[in-house]
Amino acid sequence: MLWHPLTSTFVILITIHYIPNTSTALSNTQLTMSYRGGGGRGGGRGGRGRGEYYKNKYGNKRGRSDGHGGGRGRGVEDGNYGRTDTLKSNRVFDYNDISAQLYRIDGKSYPAYHDLEGTWKDNVLGFDLTINRTQSDPFAAPTRCRVVVKAGTARLPSSSYSNKVRAIAAADYIHRAFYNVCNNELRANQSIQGGKGWSGPKGGDIQIMAPNQFVIEQSAVQVMSSGNVVAQFTVNLPARGRTILAEKAIEIFTQSIPFMIKKSLLFSSFNETNFKHHVLNIEDQQWLRTQLDSNNLVAFVSDGSLLPRRSGVDDRPYDGPNATLFYSPASMKVEFKLPNDNKVITGMGIKKGVTLIVGGGFNGKSTLLDALQFGVYNKIPGDGREYVVSIMESTKIRAEDGRNVCDVNITPFIDNLPFGKDTSRFSSLDASGSTSQAANIMEVSCMYIFIYWYMNCIHVVMDFDVIL
Repeated sequence: MLWHPLTSTFVILITIHYIPNTSTALSNTQLTMSYRGGGGRGGGRGGRGRGEYYKNKYGNKRGRSDGHGGGRGRGVEDGNYGRTDTLKSNRVFDYNDISAQLYRIDGKSYPAYHDLEGTWKDNVLGFDLTINRTQSDPFAAPTRCRVVVKAGTARLPSSSYSNKVRAIAAADYIHRAFYNVCNNELRANQSIQGGKGWSGPKGGDIQIMAPNQFVIEQSAVQVMSSGNVVAQFTVNLPARGRTILAEKAIEIFTQSIPFMIKKSLLFSSFNETNFKHHVLNIEDQQWLRTQLDSNNLVAFVSDGSLLPRRSGVDDRPYDGPNATLFYSPASMKVEFKLPNDNKVITGMGIKKGVTLIVGGGFNGKSTLLDALQFGVYNKIPGDGREYVVSIMESTKIRAEDGRNVCDVNITPFIDNLPFGKDTSRFSSLDASGSTSQAANIMEVSCMYIFIYWYMNCIHVVMDFDVIL
């Protein structure tokens, strides 16, 4: 059923939820193909090799490529950089030798960085650095690196990863620590200064995926069941033009990376109180979400929650002077006792069924809906929405002007379109706001049957501000 308000706007709650697989860990081994010359079409002329490798292979004549490289290009000066099918990521080196390796390729063509591919073990600090594939050009995507800090070195309390929720929370805390070190303490010295166009120095920065307000499982930082800490980040290998700058690279691998490990991946560098609070607060949020169904609820909004955000593109809590905290109407108030914090929290419980939120403009209806929409995720302490939770089978429905609709029966809502267009099997490459909303509701209804059959629960959130 659709409601058609006349003098006020309102919102309807209902719910389905789809959670994407956010775990996209890098492969442990990766087939690497090293530099072969320019990026022309296959079958093109081979590079003008003047290095020892090309002299041995072709003499002093021009060779022809094997159909893979292509294009005219300058040969490299070391025989290690021809075509290879070696799984370089299986190679193991002593981390103490990385400086010598970099000095050896100093001043050479940029693809010589491929010699770094493999696993570098530091038995003194207790970590392994794996470089699966280095970038072939200073303007290409940066080199992906993975560091594994052994449990005996990280020394995380076993209680911090005793279950999956705690392990995800601990990894999130470490991720934020790594990001802060990378972007604050190292930023001033990371990037090479100068520029000077194409031939100037470039690269040298270290980056990791930026965290947001949500605590979800991801591959940037993970705490394994063994207690090992795994972090994945990128390094933009330094160069001048397309010539390797070994001195700066040595600084990155012998100073910057070990510094980041010590400051962000070891428990000794953390504030123990903050770390413990972060992990236990996340577990309390997850526990609260599991209590909804047994209490005949689909969502809960804690008293004292700060729901407004800074802007539509900034999800941090609103910090203006007129921020208003949320408090539940007395008729909808429920309470829960948190297991870790050991305190009772009160708030608004939204029961299963249809709940209508009515109010004038700028009264917070959409703000409340946005908070409920993201109630399927745990948030960092201090977000303001820590105890705003929804059942996991939740989604938000809205009009999508311009969406594609294919063979959807929208007759329960619309049955009289111009030119006699059939609404029992409605299709459009550019649906209007009303037809797209009707199609969304019908598609959710079909999904509802499936989810109800298997899960006995559904919760849909609709904002009528975007329908009218």
